[in-house]
Amino acid sequence: MKVSLLSVVSLVIAGACAAPQAEVNSAPRVGHTAASPPKRCKPLARKRNLIMMVSDGFGIASETMARDYVQQMEGKPYEWVSALDELLVGTSRTKSTDSLVTDSAAGATVFSCGKKSYNGAIGVTPDEKPCGTVLEAAKLKGYTTALISTSRITHATPASFAAHVVHRDMEGLIAQQLIGNNTIGNKVDLIFGGGLCQFWPNTTKGSCRTDTLDAWALAKENGYSTFETRAAFDALTPQTKLPTVGLFTPSHMSYEIDRNPSLEPSLAEMTVKALEILSENTKHTSQGFFIMIEGARIDHAGHDNDPATHLRDIVQYWETVAAVRRFVDKNGDTAMVGTSDHETGGLALGTEGEYLWYPQHLKPVKKSAEVICRELSKIPVNERDGFVRNTVIPSYLGVSNVTDAGVASVLSAAAATGSTKCKLAVGLIVSRLAHISWSTDGHSAVDVGLYAYGRGTEKLRGNYDNTQVGEFLRDYMQVDLAPVTRRLSNQLTEQPGFKWAREPPSVVTRRNVNTQSTESAAAAAYHAQIDSYHPLHYKGGHSHSH
Repeated sequence: MKVSLLSVVSLVIAGACAAPQAEVNSAPRVGHTAASPPKRCKPLARKRNLIMMVSDGFGIASETMARDYVQQMEGKPYEWVSALDELLVGTSRTKSTDSLVTDSAAGATVFSCGKKSYNGAIGVTPDEKPCGTVLEAAKLKGYTTALISTSRITHATPASFAAHVVHRDMEGLIAQQLIGNNTIGNKVDLIFGGGLCQFWPNTTKGSCRTDTLDAWALAKENGYSTFETRAAFDALTPQTKLPTVGLFTPSHMSYEIDRNPSLEPSLAEMTVKALEILSENTKHTSQGFFIMIEGARIDHAGHDNDPATHLRDIVQYWETVAAVRRFVDKNGDTAMVGTSDHETGGLALGTEGEYLWYPQHLKPVKKSAEVICRELSKIPVNERDGFVRNTVIPSYLGVSNVTDAGVASVLSAAAATGSTKCKLAVGLIVSRLAHISWSTDGHSAVDVGLYAYGRGTEKLRGNYDNTQVGEFLRDYMQVDLAPVTRRLSNQLTEQPGFKWAREPPSVVTRRNVNTQSTESAAAAAYHAQIDSYHPLHYKGGHSHSH
């Protein structure tokens, strides 16, 4: 007899006793009957904390690449595993409503709302109406809330937990919603990340806004303490009064390979600081906290097909996971769930039919392709050959054999409009040496890893649709999203003056919800509910496409 994830999670959260962590790895997959674990621990407390971690653009091959690198470069034994490997419990499917290949907006909205939507949607359903998020519901129930990202805080993943716009590029409106200008009010108590340019008025140099609104000043008016420097970050104490927002860069924070630690904290440092503050601020409250932590730039390096930069941000994400695990171990009322919204780059280890790949070629790389191409764009055209030949390839990339073909490929790409081709050309030099290949500079449709740790996550085992991950977050927090959705009915979701258009849907598989199906009534009802999120609702029959 099969049971739904919802019913299993409800049983766990209602007070089912968790198995010791050592027994968790052998727990049966949800959907199959099994004997109940022995009652060896106390039921879950009413007060709880949930840490949601999103490794944007991070696929299974990326984990393998980073693990192989550390094993080879540090002489680790074959059986060595990363901090993330230790928490692997399954995989998650990633499709959106309009494509088998999701983007980060739809990929994060499904976690926050528990509902699929179209690519580009931020906290809205396919009918372009706001959907209440787990963060908002938690806040309204008395939880303390937080968002951390190494991207602009107005970027797709963090935005999807606390904003509602019909297109992800409406970041000016997202900024306003994040700091209290919305139908709910201040909903995020702590914010760390990048993206100051979306808060500066367009009269300020470096602003990304299209209007004269000073959203940074607005944040202060709405009760936020604000800061922009590493020194101010270091001065924060666990007793820091909330709400607070700290943004360290005009746009995305630096890649780990480029980061100046005197100017920008790492993802792990931001996480540790946030957990200290959240823990102290909820010490005497009836509810705990919810935090979403995103390793955002893993994805960006994948888009650039830049393996060494991809690697460094993965290793930094591992450090963050280790810090979160230590916190969970010390706080039994806390659980962590981690996954990716999608894979980026179509990464493969091994090329051209050769059974080889060489991690050592990633070690000497000193700068990201992004920074290299930015520097190259400032070099006079007639001096670029020498710069690439004498500095970029041998010094920045650590490649001793500088070829005319390699130099020519970078120079040709650098001459193109925009930086994308340049970054891909720089990354390709290292990828070829390492025998790494990429199938795309976009996203792919493959499943991604699912990770969990802490009491209450024991039944989260196996392969799940991303909607079920969102449902787990909701049910673990014991919150109802429907009242939040109703409160958002009048929320402004379109940025004034912003022109946008929906992409036509591509092939999307449909479920068999025929009443004669052998699946359980609960599973059929669940599938019908998920199908109803799609703008075209099919009933019965086998798989359809459009």
